[in-house]
Amino acid sequence: MNEFWDTAPGCFHPASAPDYLPLPQMRELQLRRLQAVVRRAYDKVQLFRSRLEERGLRPECVRSLDDIVHLPFTVKTDLRDTYPFGLFASPMQEIVRLHASSGTTGKPIVVAYTKDDVEVWTSVMGRTLAACGLHKGDVIQNAYGYGLFTGGLGAHYGAEGLGATVIPISGGNTDRQIMVMRDFKVTAICCTPSYFIHLLDRASDLGVDIRDLSLKIGVFGAEPWTESMRRHIQAVSGIKAYDIYGLSEIIGPGVASECCCQNGLHVFEDHFFPEIVDPATGEPAPEGAEGELVLTALTKYAMPMIRYRTRDITALETEACGCGRTVRRIRRIGRRSDDMFIIRGINVFPSQIETALLTIEGTLPHYQIILTRHKGLDELEVQVEVTPEVFSDKVGSLEDLNARLMRALEQTLGLRAMVRLVGPRSIPRSEGKARRVIDRRNMQD
Repeated sequence: MNEFWDTAPGCFHPASAPDYLPLPQMRELQLRRLQAVVRRAYDKVQLFRSRLEERGLRPECVRSLDDIVHLPFTVKTDLRDTYPFGLFASPMQEIVRLHASSGTTGKPIVVAYTKDDVEVWTSVMGRTLAACGLHKGDVIQNAYGYGLFTGGLGAHYGAEGLGATVIPISGGNTDRQIMVMRDFKVTAICCTPSYFIHLLDRASDLGVDIRDLSLKIGVFGAEPWTESMRRHIQAVSGIKAYDIYGLSEIIGPGVASECCCQNGLHVFEDHFFPEIVDPATGEPAPEGAEGELVLTALTKYAMPMIRYRTRDITALETEACGCGRTVRRIRRIGRRSDDMFIIRGINVFPSQIETALLTIEGTLPHYQIILTRHKGLDELEVQVEVTPEVFSDKVGSLEDLNARLMRALEQTLGLRAMVRLVGPRSIPRSEGKARRVIDRRNMQD
């Protein structure tokens, strides 16, 4: 495993040095690595070679970074269609790790790692945690799930490489999570933002004030979350809440991370080349425009992933960041194109609903979106928890809050939604990724 130098908290961490590489050197490195990974994929992966030849291209055609737009896209169905090992560029004797998605919607997504790939993963996760302000001496409670999911082991290896103390607690058993957080003097936690909110609720039930503990930093990822939810987390817990980004198809967590400025996620560009394309056409988006994030893993050996369409909607930030990093940033990813649902001809994203709800005082950050169909028409109902003080007033406060929420949703979405207010702890909690949308339309007339 890569080892990172020791450094005092609050100082520049040497693990972050590649983030400050001068741009000419970065572009030269990216080009060399792009050419190498295209050559490897062409030589070792039948699907990529066939697609390149269909376009009349060979690896030698990549002479500059601009030539990347001529290469074919890779999409999630490619991994399912070649299940389990059809995209591997390394023999099984060189594969030291396999991860996979849950496969709840069909065949699972299988991803592979060589020893070198695991070392790269360790390095970029170390840089992720360093960007969030963590150092040797921090005690990190890793509540991401271990197993086939990439989150747990990705964060674990990165934290160990950084020299921090890791508590591999995984997800679930919330009361024990709170006990460990208190008794082990945990300074940072890694988990989904929705699970951390559940931890906050349960800590309150147990009479534990998170503000009285040693916890200072939350490293949250694995699901989209809004700026409104960040404000809620920081206000209730007193910690700094950082967003991180990754996906199994590329490497797992460790593709991008916020820094102390909390103003977009820095992409570790020496390993992952970002593009923004129009999600409808696949054509490059104008500079600074919002679109779909496309990533090329420049150093993935076991399973080269070239121009992978993530379905995540974001934009590449063009202005410099206050932290001084030269690697580019992407805006926080609050929505995915495949999270979108259509109600009466209007495109709706769960993040829009969350933002509208959390701007109204009296609500809690727990909600559920129910989609139904009545007499051929789609209906949208939003169930949202309210504070105990509001819920105890069964007449005036609830009626007023319901009306304000309906107005806020109509202004945000451009359509009328039903709102049902429920008491605290009414909506099921998740110990991993939150399930926000329940679509019952196919079950109804």
